[in-house]
Formats: sequence, structure tokens, C-alpha cells
Amino acid sequence: MNTERSREDALTLEILDTIEKREDVSQRYLARHLGVALGLANSYLKRCIRKGYVKVTHAPANRYLYYLTPKGFAEKSRLTARYLSFSLTFYRKAGESCLRLFDECERRGFRRLLLCGVSDLAEIATLRAMERDIAIVGYFDPVSERKRFLNRLVWQVFGGIDGFDACMLTDLNTPQASYQQLQNYVKREQILVPDVLSIDLQKS
Repeated sequence: MNTERSREDALTLEILDTIEKREDVSQRYLARHLGVALGLANSYLKRCIRKGYVKVTHAPANRYLYYLTPKGFAEKSRLTARYLSFSLTFYRKAGESCLRLFDECERRGFRRLLLCGVSDLAEIATLRAMERDIAIVGYFDPVSERKRFLNRLVWQVFGGIDGFDACMLTDLNTPQASYQQLQNYVKREQILVPDVLSIDLQKS
């Protein structure tokens, strides 16, 4: 799974979709809407303009208006179809991966899991845990601004979290780095990694 390429496509799709809905967007609005830094939003917007997906015109009061070109509409349609296909495939594979891991948890006597990374994978894992005798105690994510996710607590600092038997890696953005970071907090045998993440478990 090429998460970097998927993230780029997702951001591009969000930009095209936002501009289609309202052409009087600002770069600051795009950054807030996408949940990324202003510089990154600016970079992706310029990329869309350079590729001919978006046209920009100067408006009064030092403002700019953005609108989709025919090429932009075609790219938005392509990315939407690709994203939906990817999402369905990912949800199926991720769900199967979580169930295999939960079977392992039951064999090892792990009943209470801390999910590490607020993401689509964390949501899938939480839902599939209902099919097994597994309780999700909450989520650890040092970069998330959320306080709660799926009606459970989100911790940004690992210290003080207790009541779990093992950690399950659910970070989709930087899973290898998160796996290595978790080893600072718990034993390696307490870190469960869904095979859908395809990371190097020997790297420490």
C-alpha cells in the first residue's frame, strides 16, 4: 500500500472538490479544511494549477478566484473512482487483517487493546473488535488534536495510560516510525501490527 501516493491523491481530490463547490476559497481556508500546513496547501494548489486542473483569476481587494478546468473535472472524476475502489479494497483487507490479529490476541490472552494512531484503520479495528472478545480501551496518537474518537479517549502523551494488555499499531501515515517509537514505551512482544501495514518488524 503506497500511503504517500494515496495521501497525495486524497489531498488533490479534496482541493478539486472544494474549489468546485466554492471558487472564492483562500489558501488559508484550504489549509484549515484539509488539516495541513499553509505551505503544503499552497504547494498542492500550485501543483493543480501547473497541471491545468485549476485556473486562477485576480479579483478585487487583492483576492483570487479559483475554478476547475475541463481537465480538472476529468481528474476529479478519475480520482473519485480510484479513491472509492481503493477504499473498498482497503476496508476489506484491513478488516481481514484485524480479525487475524484478534485471533492471535485471544490465543495470547490479550483482551484489552490500546490502538496507536487515529485513522481509518483504527475505526475498522474498533468495529471488527466487536466480533471478538476484544475491548478497545482508547487511542494513543501524539499528533492528533482530537480528545475523543469513536466515543473513546485519545491520549497525546503515552505516560499515564494503563489498563491495556497490548498496543495495536493503527497509524497509516508513518507506521514504521510509530512502530519504532512504541518500543520506547512497551515491550516489542506487546506491539501488535496488522499485516496490511507491511512494515519491517525487525527494524528497531
